[in-house]
Amino acid sequence: MSQPCVNIGMVGHVDHGKTTLVSALSGVWTDTHSEEMKRGISIRLGYADTTFRKCPNCPEPQCYTVAEKCDECDEPSEEMRTVSFVDAPGHETLMATMLSGAAIMDGAILVIAANEECPQPQTKEHLMALNIIGIKNLVVVQNKVDLVSKEKVVEHYHQIKEFVKGTVAEGVPIVPISAQQNVNIDALIMAMEKMIPTPAHKMEKNPHMLIARSFDINKPGTSIKQISGGVIGGTLTAGQMHPADKLEIRPGIKVESDGTTRWEPIFTKVTKIVAGKENVEEATPGGLLAVGTSLDPTLTKSDKLTGQVAGLPGTLPPTHDSLKLELHLLERVVGVTDEEEIGEIKTSEPLMINVGTATTVGIVTSARKDIAEVKLKRPVCAEIDSKVAISRRVGSRWRLIGVGVIKN
Repeated sequence: MSQPCVNIGMVGHVDHGKTTLVSALSGVWTDTHSEEMKRGISIRLGYADTTFRKCPNCPEPQCYTVAEKCDECDEPSEEMRTVSFVDAPGHETLMATMLSGAAIMDGAILVIAANEECPQPQTKEHLMALNIIGIKNLVVVQNKVDLVSKEKVVEHYHQIKEFVKGTVAEGVPIVPISAQQNVNIDALIMAMEKMIPTPAHKMEKNPHMLIARSFDINKPGTSIKQISGGVIGGTLTAGQMHPADKLEIRPGIKVESDGTTRWEPIFTKVTKIVAGKENVEEATPGGLLAVGTSLDPTLTKSDKLTGQVAGLPGTLPPTHDSLKLELHLLERVVGVTDEEEIGEIKTSEPLMINVGTATTVGIVTSARKDIAEVKLKRPVCAEIDSKVAISRRVGSRWRLIGVGVIKN
């Protein structure tokens, strides 16, 4: 398998078949967390790589496959490109996880189940999130068509058309499939090939990695001599990374002394890089990586470094304890049955901020019509002019209310 060159998000309402579709495309079941298996929903971001292939003999769309031999004529298929899927949770309480996943997506598949009215609350919320974060390369999937009559499928298709009017998804292909029965997967691969191009990456820049997961891969009882260093997972947004590179990770770790709290960057070394299930000597942007380091694995255990940024020492953006945001708010709250208007942001109100793969909460210290200053509970490492997603507490949930741009 070649190195993945593009990240494709799998988004949509809970239980509409996102994880089943990733499995149909890649053979990998991304819900591996024990609580996810029990509850049948995704809680953390799931990842899987797959290689899109094409039969040189068959017509479109039958020529598209993930199999090494063509399903139609049994001829060997030719490799086109390897992609990484980011499987985002659809449950309303896990919107922050979906937003942190959206930060590393180059394009997305919006999965909508044909056996439920469209739109469902999180279908609406996820599409709004893609709109806000600026992900324009989309394919809409109408899943579970095997569960309803042909008339219902057509009626539901028109509901989707109506729903996406005026959004980034207007005019994109709507592909009817059954992920469970593996029906029309070839047409979906063709749509992804046409609608989600491989982005042009900035290879000459310094490496900049957004960390979306972090792990301790050692089994209990491993002897000290055999312990592997901590692993960080995520994507390179620019530059190249190699084994033996020195790394700085920001904001780093929390240090408390003499009654004060500060965050100090972590310094480490790359020991190995895995991309597309292979050890590689050079990682390039696009697709998902697992980077082995010389870090104490207790620092990376249980996603402790999720939301941080890694790069060559001295090249990373600044760490911010507070943010000055230029505001662009939505007109109404989405993801709820009664969509109330969004009032102005007020001083002293708490907001949830998603920047890159980081999720933090902050308190508004100053608010004017289109500018808010927010003191963060947990700092973030981000460039000036980066986009952030802003959510407000509505009832017992955080709800997406708009986007902010970080200003000096």
